Amino acid sequence: MFEGKNVKCMEDELGDDHIATSANNPVRDDAFAISDDKKIQAIEEDVARILHTLGMDLSDDSLKGTPRRVAKMFVNEIFGGLNPEKKPKLSTFDNNYKYGEMLVEKNITLYSTCEHHLLPIIGKAHVAYISKGNVIGLSKMNRIVDYYAKRPQVQERLTMQIVQELQKVLGTDDVACVIDAKHLCVNSRGIRDIASSTVTSEFGGKFKDNAIKREFLDYINLETDFE
Repeated sequence: MFEGKNVKCMEDELGDDHIATSANNPVRDDAFAISDDKKIQAIEEDVARILHTLGMDLSDDSLKGTPRRVAKMFVNEIFGGLNPEKKPKLSTFDNNYKYGEMLVEKNITLYSTCEHHLLPIIGKAHVAYISKGNVIGLSKMNRIVDYYAKRPQVQERLTMQIVQELQKVLGTDDVACVIDAKHLCVNSRGIRDIASSTVTSEFGGKFKDNAIKREFLDYINLETDFE
């Protein structure tokens, strides 16, 4: 992985630095060679071993089901986006009403997991596009965010993946995404800065124009509290 250097040495040098190596998640070619049931069984055994090593008594009523609960959560829920079979079906429709302005889906709730410490990332995603003839159901934009978030992630990569997927589905480069999220690897450990959040953005096509970008950012800041 790191040519010419001891891996442990490189890990020490990187420390808590927030790095990404690719716009794609680092998934092995044989990632789906075994079934989800077998993955759950293997992870259950690994989690039990970790808890045992930490000194926990797995015969306790509160703990004895924990390894299986964690394994099922990993495979079926918080890392379910690794499985391409769980990718949402993204049908598009003709823009028959000829809406030519940007469409913005803001404040999409985002739950992900930092791939460096396997701690939660919690925040909001704001997504927009300008149609070139096709439109997509509003809920599908939320599902795209959720699908790519359900992986061990780096926020920069997640932002790019959301934009690239919408560009492919809609057949246009005119897509943008901004994510504002808290990383518990920063908030609950290490520096323990509970106030900070991380903002990332990806602007494609017309959104690279400063006026269009400004309009999108203004929409994000628009007050929409309907309660």
